[in-house]
Amino acid sequence: MTTEVQIQPQAASTPAWAMLRTLGGIALLSGLLVALVYQFTLPIIAENQRVLTEKAVFRVLPGAVGKRDFVITPEGGLAPAETGASGDLIYGAYDADGRLLGLAITGSGPGYAGPVKVMFAYDPGCDCITGSKVLQSNETPGFGDKLDFDPDFLKNFEALDARLDAAGTALANAIVTVKHGTKSEPWQIDAITGATISSKAMGRAANSAAQRAVPAIERDLAVLTSPPSP
Repeated sequence: MTTEVQIQPQAASTPAWAMLRTLGGIALLSGLLVALVYQFTLPIIAENQRVLTEKAVFRVLPGAVGKRDFVITPEGGLAPAETGASGDLIYGAYDADGRLLGLAITGSGPGYAGPVKVMFAYDPGCDCITGSKVLQSNETPGFGDKLDFDPDFLKNFEALDARLDAAGTALANAIVTVKHGTKSEPWQIDAITGATISSKAMGRAANSAAQRAVPAIERDLAVLTSPPSP
């Protein structure tokens, strides 16, 4: 009896270098596509951010029709953003005749579910904050929303004291949030009942914004009213 044994031919194996070459090519192509998409979308993202910022400025400073960007310099003064200076941004708001209506300044404070970023309106005429708009918040819906819409809470920002000390380097009185119904000073914020943590976040945001921006604004107020460079 004869037994036939069939031997299956071995499949040719792919050399390791060929696999690496293929994977490297795929990775290179993927990286190139990501870079191209980033370059394509970057100006779109920047333009969207500009529009959102402008809308927020015009909301906290009603009557404004024009906006200029300024930078808080490392020396503690102001410089027009178009000069290429680097630093924290603030925004000058102007009426149809080019008169300065006020400044939009930003700050953030830790809330219940993360940082609360807020834009505030500052009026050099009264040395006070006159408006607010939450830019970023993850606070509990129904409570965190009140930071932007509760009429009693928003009264805190109609004339919130942000005067400087005698040296002009810091606020004379830090802006703080107090328990609802206990506000007794113009630099205090009356908290929302049931949303104390969110209310405190607004207070910290207002204080950080004013402590950083107001000394620079008052030092270089003339820069804000000078015409932009051609």
